[in-house]
Amino acid sequence: MFYIYILKSSISKKHYIGSTNDLERRLFEHNSGKVKSTKAYELWEMIYTESFNTRNEAFKRERQIKSYKGGKAF
Repeated sequence: MFYIYILKSSISKKHYIGSTNDLERRLFEHNSGKVKSTKAYELWEMIYTESFNTRNEAFKRERQIKSYKGGKAF
């Protein structure tokens, strides 16, 4: 199973959109500073997820959400 997810920083209120096959591990990586693009805004909260059967489906949906202005139309 593959997932897209949206995180919100409790510090800056910024959002991050990504995809993974392990939501718990990925959230841990974001909150422990292991992801370069989110390192400066630690303390992330997962606010939305969707599941898919294939990595390709998840990636297409991730790109679709990222194409929305500000990533707000989920």
